[in-house]
Amino acid sequence: MKRILLPAGGALLATGLLAAGLATSAQAESDVNVGSLVSSDKAQAAAEFWLAANGAALAAADEYRYDYKAVSKLVHTGGYSTDTKPGLIGEPKTKVTKVHNVNIPRTIGKVFFTKNGGKDLYWCSATSIQSNYKNLVATAGHCVYDVAGNEDVLENWVFVPGHYQNKAPYGVYVGKTAYTHSDFSVYEDYDRDYAFVTVYNGIYVAPSSWKEVTQAEWDAYKGDKDRKLVSITKAEYDALVSKYGPESSAHATKATKNEATPVGNDYVAKAGETKILAGIEVTKAEYDTLKDIDNKANNGEPCLTNGVTCYDLAGNALNPHVVNITKAEYDALVAKKAQGGFLGELKADGANWTKQQFYKKQWYITKADTIEYFKTVGYAIKTAASWTQGGRLGDVVGAQGFAWNQPTGKYVRTFGYPGAEHKDGSKPFSGNTPKWCYGKTSAKTPAGLSTHKAEELVALKCAVTPGYNGSPWLYQYSNAKRVGYVNGVTTAIYGDADGNNRYDTIFSPYFDGETKQVYSAAINNWSGNAS
Repeated sequence: MKRILLPAGGALLATGLLAAGLATSAQAESDVNVGSLVSSDKAQAAAEFWLAANGAALAAADEYRYDYKAVSKLVHTGGYSTDTKPGLIGEPKTKVTKVHNVNIPRTIGKVFFTKNGGKDLYWCSATSIQSNYKNLVATAGHCVYDVAGNEDVLENWVFVPGHYQNKAPYGVYVGKTAYTHSDFSVYEDYDRDYAFVTVYNGIYVAPSSWKEVTQAEWDAYKGDKDRKLVSITKAEYDALVSKYGPESSAHATKATKNEATPVGNDYVAKAGETKILAGIEVTKAEYDTLKDIDNKANNGEPCLTNGVTCYDLAGNALNPHVVNITKAEYDALVAKKAQGGFLGELKADGANWTKQQFYKKQWYITKADTIEYFKTVGYAIKTAASWTQGGRLGDVVGAQGFAWNQPTGKYVRTFGYPGAEHKDGSKPFSGNTPKWCYGKTSAKTPAGLSTHKAEELVALKCAVTPGYNGSPWLYQYSNAKRVGYVNGVTTAIYGDADGNNRYDTIFSPYFDGETKQVYSAAINNWSGNAS
């Protein structure tokens, strides 16, 4: 919304980093809303939530869409206005070119957060931005505050710079404090949909690993452990049992081996073989394609047709119905599903969690059991993942500058992680790799966003999809230095200017003197290590 801002503290034009704190005027103070994200004593738990099980939660997160209406009409409004002199902080100090062999900046990444007590997992795009303590992230306000829900900060908020394929190459930076414009966080004005978040120093995880130990250490260890075995003859096994007493895993062991080979419907069992019909797990999509052909036992038919129960090879009945599970079981299966180890369907509804699995019929031939003998030649235990503190965000990946009150019609580069589908259902982006756009900004506004009080946005032609929300708009981006000035963040992905039912325009709040006030309130706040 338009307003007159009385600048505080002298000139606003700068070429170096401004050491500005909270504005001193009453109006400026009221413009800045400060919200606590994750307390120091809970920061490591937040990082562990996302990085556990090889980043299973990162893989399970969805692109965040605060609104997904099919708005296509664009109108020229010119609604924004400069309210102070233009300014730049953190000059790239190199020649800017229009080269399109683009170097992706290390500063960009994803912010991850949860809603509803950790049941719903989401991501947005973001970037590291300059501050006096090298600990600041710029993103969209709706990627920090849930103004459409309970008007509170989002949960388990972390920034993962350089995110790629659910990895955190530069560590995880847990959000400490969010600085937003009160018009957004209090009054839901999307013309102020930006946020600056201070983060703790990076947290790194060393994954669990196997460690060789002595037999005594192995015997005493209560966690996950294993042995290195070599095959021996029955005579050697009998000799070890005679020497050390009854069978002991410390010296010798034996195992029953049962071979099961899938066969076709017409296979006839031979001597020493048994033909068994068992159920094999499949996805719901595959299960829905199966048909009971002739009311007989055939490969590839769905289990439990005509009330006939399927069994696995061990003779256990398979349950295809919806089963209630605990939150812990649900979380474990979400992680397992992300790695392809669980094919069923999972649902979370309030405080209820359920699973459902699907099976098809398969004939197997099993041969007579054979016994194999082994002796132990080594012992190993699985060590837990270790967590270490890293450095400050800006020291590790660098930081972008900041610009405000710049005219439209200037070239910018945007970087982010699109992942959702277009309006026509096509899905060209995975959300796993960063993408970029380049072009001139314009004073267009998407018609139909009046319900979000978005009347002064800046537009850019860019054919991306949700997940790109929060992505930085970098003015005067240096391809050599990989830095520029953050002069906007993606707040909305709506436009379909050519009418092909695919998004082609994105929007950002106009960064003016009030944006500068919010930024200045954030740059002087120390974070330190998570405790």
